Amino acid sequence: MAIQVTATALPEVKIIEPKVFGDARGFFLESFNAREFADKVQANVEFVQDNHSRSGKGVLRGLHYQIQHPQGKLVRVVEGAVFDVAVDIRRSSPNFGKWEGIVLSAENHKQLWIPPGFAHGFVVLSEAAQFLYKTTDYWYPEFERSIAWNDPTVGIEWPIDFEPLLASKDAAGKRLADADVFE
Repeated sequence: MAIQVTATALPEVKIIEPKVFGDARGFFLESFNAREFADKVQANVEFVQDNHSRSGKGVLRGLHYQIQHPQGKLVRVVEGAVFDVAVDIRRSSPNFGKWEGIVLSAENHKQLWIPPGFAHGFVVLSEAAQFLYKTTDYWYPEFERSIAWNDPTVGIEWPIDFEPLLASKDAAGKRLADADVFE
């Protein structure tokens, strides 16, 4: 796979950059290799579900998590660009309430590893974006929670100058102080 892994300000959240082989025909990259992921990300996980979404410019999805059956997520973009965010929602963590954000795009091929215990969301920066992610547990709608994307105590600096388009469940997201979180 030949990946480069970079730690973020949240040590458990990792930026993964696969080696891209390109020529006049296009490019090739290995998007996931369990052995190298375990070795370099130091996360021995089993992915059980792959998800794919497509959204238009200005759509903001998140900040999602499951309070039971928490999911680790390996995320990437195959069309367009998004600003992707992880928020530490483990009360016992020294980084509780802190966030990390990165632009993921079809051009930069970067991926983000978001382990269980973090809320996740993204906003679409391009005209459209296709977002793919692997999860370490299945989706259980009864355990899904959402933190408000604009919670001032979290203070995410979204790189947008417009009001994002939200699903009703995201518009009803709770502030971190009122949300179910991990101990």
